[in-house]
Amino acid sequence: MKVPAELYTTSPRLYQGLPDIDYPFHDRDAIVTNCGRLCIHRKKINISTVLAGQRLGLKEVDDGIWLVSFMHYDLGYIDLEQRTLQTIDNPFGTRLSPMY
Repeated sequence: MKVPAELYTTSPRLYQGLPDIDYPFHDRDAIVTNCGRLCIHRKKINISTVLAGQRLGLKEVDDGIWLVSFMHYDLGYIDLEQRTLQTIDNPFGTRLSPMY
């Protein structure tokens, strides 16, 4: 029986990273800082370090309430008064059915 190191070969395709992300239907966009924050209207809102360096789309849906999107997934709403992100249910859905 062979070990994984004996079977591994490098991919012939180079990884190019994500394409430039554009949000044409949003009011603005912003880049998440290295510490996982989003700065909007001089207020800092913690998002996640997982999205550090990524561009997010922001759309004002009510006075001081902003919808936050990554690519074509809506992540949640920012309330500028509370400076918090209220997440929406898992935008990626469940991939495995629960076992009963």
